[in-house]
Amino acid sequence: MNIGGRLRHHTGMAYSAFMDYREVLVTGGTGFVGTHVCRALIARGLVPRLLVRPGSEGRIPADVRERGRITQGDVTDRESVENAAQGTTAVVHLAGIIREFPARNITFERLHVAATRNAVDAAVRWNIPRFVHMSALGARAAGPTRYFDSKGRAEELVRQSGLAWTIFRPSVIFGPGDQFVHELGRLLRKAPFLPVPGDGGYRLQPVFVGDVAKGFADAVLHPETGGRVFEVGGPETVSYDDLLARIGARYGHRARKLHVPLSFLRPAVRFLERFEKFPLTTEQLEMLLAGNTCDYRPFYSTFGFAPFSLASYLGTDLTAAGNT
Repeated sequence: MNIGGRLRHHTGMAYSAFMDYREVLVTGGTGFVGTHVCRALIARGLVPRLLVRPGSEGRIPADVRERGRITQGDVTDRESVENAAQGTTAVVHLAGIIREFPARNITFERLHVAATRNAVDAAVRWNIPRFVHMSALGARAAGPTRYFDSKGRAEELVRQSGLAWTIFRPSVIFGPGDQFVHELGRLLRKAPFLPVPGDGGYRLQPVFVGDVAKGFADAVLHPETGGRVFEVGGPETVSYDDLLARIGARYGHRARKLHVPLSFLRPAVRFLERFEKFPLTTEQLEMLLAGNTCDYRPFYSTFGFAPFSLASYLGTDLTAAGNT
């Protein structure tokens, strides 16, 4: 598919030699999801142009480095985003955080809202027609947590941009290199027991990172998905307790759980979250307790493939699964 031709038709601008490279700007390309998205873009004949903070180049896997391009900059700096976007045919905006560190100026306001504004403005500045955006399941302006609120306000910036946008709202993402299934497996192997907030009955719908990456890469090539929001979950809905039991079985360890009453846990987390090494914040706790489920069928029917289930993943070599 000739993205450059579509761009010329869409904008009326002069076609440049840069567009022959079919380059796609990717923010957040060095992260867990970003690496898989870059590989999916490459598999489709596209060239990811990664916006990378100086000093973070070493996080780019060799296969992505060899077939992609690297532009130094910071997604929170408007000028560097504009420079990185020039000559690209689409923007895939993945940059984001799951935890704030205000003392280091790492906040949802900067990394979600301001960064999205920079990416949108860059696409508008260079007449880049396609904008594919990573949001989160539960995102809503004025939502129940700062995370959901910032993700919701970022979505509004994208919706009002005038671009041919597509928004994805994934549930919890698992796969090679994740910090979810693998981290829980590590804790189950090493810890004498694993604290579980409340009754452990809150529901999750984990989605495979390869499926998420397919959606992002295919959306770049299919402008008919413009103006649509896709909630992205896996085919199984599990309770947190059930998830721990499944992961424990995969690693050959019984999930030794200690259910911690919320009346004790909430004040403890509020006190301990000030320490950066403490693994849980009040925001993360409340998001976990709220659950994370959706109707996954429109996503898979639109992009035309079957989901890879958590059950299938836990029955495979965790280092080898995944084909975008």
